[in-house]
Amino acid sequence: MAKNKTTATESSVVDFVNAIDDEVKRNDAFELIKIMQNISGFEAKMWGPSIIGFGSYHYKYASGHEGDAPLAGFSPRKAAISLYVYLSDKKREELLSKLGKHKSAKACIYIKKLSDVDLEIVKEMIKISLELTLKLYPPQQK
Repeated sequence: MAKNKTTATESSVVDFVNAIDDEVKRNDAFELIKIMQNISGFEAKMWGPSIIGFGSYHYKYASGHEGDAPLAGFSPRKAAISLYVYLSDKKREELLSKLGKHKSAKACIYIKKLSDVDLEIVKEMIKISLELTLKLYPPQQK
């Protein structure tokens, strides 16, 4: 079984963000860190070389593949900021219609800069994503 490439690391989130050349993207990344920390209650942590994640959950698919992933996260990539949120199809459609300027794929929402979108909608997406993910993958009792 293939091992996940994107795992939590001990790399510095602040160093990673400070290395972003684009000042707007760098400032937006720090703003998203504040937003996601406030909503999730978790500190920012690097996942792989370029994803900033908050909290984690363990998943196991019917295929047997399993691993850990951040409960909420984003990546300030060169072309756009990738937001990683999980929403039901209906809620996703509804919220994306109110979000503002963006592009989307199945698992990601791409935004150029935070000023292009409604931050209240971003916050709502993060909250819903956390609730849905924790419902699907409740924390394991040790």
